[in-house]
Amino acid sequence: MTTTITLPLWAFLLLILFAAWAALERLLLPGVRWYFRRRVNLVIDEINTRLNVELPHFKLTRRQVLVDRLFHDERVQEAVSRVCREEKIPRSVALARVDRYAREIVPAFNAYLYFRIGYWIAKRVVHSLYRLRIGYIESDALAQIDPKSSIVFVMNHRSNMDYVLVAFLAAERVALSYAVGEWARIWPLQQLVRSMGAYFVRRNSGDPLYRMVLQRYVQMATQAGVPQAVYPEGGLSVDGTLRTPKLGLLDYMLREFRPEGERDLVFIPVGINYDRVLEDRSLLRKIDGSAPPVSIARGLMTSFGFVMHNMWLALTGRWYRFGYACVNFGAPISLRAYVREHGLDFSALDDDARREPVARFGRQLMDEIGNIVPVLPVSLVATVLMRSPDRRWSELELKSAASSLMEMLMECSAHIHVPRADRDYAISVGLRMLTLRHVVLEDEGLYRVNPGDLDLIAYYANAIAPSVARALPSTE
Repeated sequence: MTTTITLPLWAFLLLILFAAWAALERLLLPGVRWYFRRRVNLVIDEINTRLNVELPHFKLTRRQVLVDRLFHDERVQEAVSRVCREEKIPRSVALARVDRYAREIVPAFNAYLYFRIGYWIAKRVVHSLYRLRIGYIESDALAQIDPKSSIVFVMNHRSNMDYVLVAFLAAERVALSYAVGEWARIWPLQQLVRSMGAYFVRRNSGDPLYRMVLQRYVQMATQAGVPQAVYPEGGLSVDGTLRTPKLGLLDYMLREFRPEGERDLVFIPVGINYDRVLEDRSLLRKIDGSAPPVSIARGLMTSFGFVMHNMWLALTGRWYRFGYACVNFGAPISLRAYVREHGLDFSALDDDARREPVARFGRQLMDEIGNIVPVLPVSLVATVLMRSPDRRWSELELKSAASSLMEMLMECSAHIHVPRADRDYAISVGLRMLTLRHVVLEDEGLYRVNPGDLDLIAYYANAIAPSVARALPSTE
């Protein structure tokens, strides 16, 4: 028992490593897991007492359980059999694709990360860049929503800041699940996005297996009452106008809805607008056929230069936040009431018969969104300037025209955000934002549009085009 044993140095180090690993696994890791699990449970308990819409159990289910449930779903397995026959591939190959798609789509929601870390970061980012406002909200109608309902926020897509903005504003009521494009599937952003409860969507996938896995996940989440946020446009608006809705995700939700079911499906229109969209020039390049392609390296350098320029302005006391960002929440649309009113049952229709009713409902959602997009100072001034883009305006003429437009918009119940309840100040803010960016040029007290930025003026005017279109005919 007391005999000395001589070991090589490498064997001794290996033993030390194994001992340290055993101590970590048996002693330290269980305590760390218990600590974080306790913190998560405390957050969940607090949320369940604070949220009007209770945090669904589906979001708290372990990710692997959801992956397995999706993998073994009856319809997914039927799709596997069909693909094997059509493509003449082994079942194991098709099942491997299903497993890969399920792991790609299913999020790994972490309540602590969402409500503690994510909420704090979103709040800091939004308030550091914009003067954030909730312009309008149908409080009474929203309060009457059945707590058991599945809620879907449908919104226009102006900027990638939309994800941060709406998630921050909605966090006092609900934890949103976003459909996020493939742009976010990069490390470490991919892990962060999943932890925040978002799921990835391949926008143009032609693989029937992928479409079935995505369809079943969306339907499972909807039926479980998971609040979701959907951009019907399918991507960012490149010219500022509302795009024709893409109906894939919407169709997945509608085709499984049964009016007599336990849960209603409620759509809440959300209108978003900014005095400055961070990606505005990059988006406009996509519709400029003469613009040369931009490499990833050049894009990163441009972004870095933009950040450094704004940091220099901040250090020298010349930096302004990027104006106002405003969100309006419209009246909820109950799908149960909608189908009863129109005599529809989406679940009883085949694909061809369902296409037109789904498209009609999608157009109604987009109309509701367009009607509640906030009218902000920059969009207001840009709309006036677009009427006579070659004209030179005195400040008094410009403010008079903008004030008249505001009157028209108010008469048609457009939702205008007037900072400090001062119209003159609102118009001055919009004009200042455009002159600081040299989109509007001042020469001897007269203002004119920079000829090279006419498309940028149109971009901001297009944001409120639906409200302006409603207002102008009433004045003819």
